[in-house]
Amino acid sequence: MALLRIARLTLRETARRKLLIALVILTVIVALLTGWLFHKLYSLPCGEAPHLHRCTVATMDLAAATLLILLLFMFSFVLALGAAFVAAPSIATEIESGVLLSIATRPIRRSDILLGKWLGFAVLLALYGALAIALEMVILKVAMGYAPPHPVAAIAFIIAESLIVLTLAMLGSTRLSAITTGIIALALFGGAWLAGITGEVGQLFGNRTIENAGTVGSLIMPTDGLWRGAIYNLEPLAVILGQADLGQRAAANPFFVLSAPSPPYLLWALAWGLAVLGLALWSFQRREL
Repeated sequence: MALLRIARLTLRETARRKLLIALVILTVIVALLTGWLFHKLYSLPCGEAPHLHRCTVATMDLAAATLLILLLFMFSFVLALGAAFVAAPSIATEIESGVLLSIATRPIRRSDILLGKWLGFAVLLALYGALAIALEMVILKVAMGYAPPHPVAAIAFIIAESLIVLTLAMLGSTRLSAITTGIIALALFGGAWLAGITGEVGQLFGNRTIENAGTVGSLIMPTDGLWRGAIYNLEPLAVILGQADLGQRAAANPFFVLSAPSPPYLLWALAWGLAVLGLALWSFQRREL
């Protein structure tokens, strides 16, 4: 009960800071702009055949899938930024202000405090991510008639990305300042994405050293692998087959993948998250307030 109470208070505190209102307003603005853009693109004549009113269905699906992947890449970054922004000061700031000292003296375990905050932020990120991304998918379906093959799986992968960043930021918040924790979490998030591209470049040029370096980077911070899982579930089958025909040259495109993350990799991402959350609990238990 204490854990759930802390989670509810975390959600209320976040709402009090008007973060949800700002996110909703920004999401509505982005949705209106993208809806207008999708509508304009759908009504343009085809570049390959200007005498036609519209391109072929395959060409429009490719354009829609590409736009959706780019748009959701932006949302994945927004969710990662939001996760770092809300989690980084969650423990550190309250330790510095003395708030946690008064809470921890009550019959509330420190594990309930940290897990309650994590749960509250996780619910916030999951709800916002699911609703915002689903809204964009509905707009794309109405404007261009395209729906990704596995929308629920794609949304789940993107939310999982943000939870990885959230967990890492919670760990940092038990020992480091809010600014330091936020910078580290976002730097590792961006570094993981660059490591994934580096691995693809190594594969393209047949350089095993660079390819292995990219693989190690994706294991240290598994957000890039989860993002590639989202891409795979957003791509139509025709795009996957077309990329497969290119062979190794397909690796040069960072916004298309040929296969979903393997089950061992997904298990590794889950184990990574649980291990970091466990380390955060251990660190917080031993932190002097």
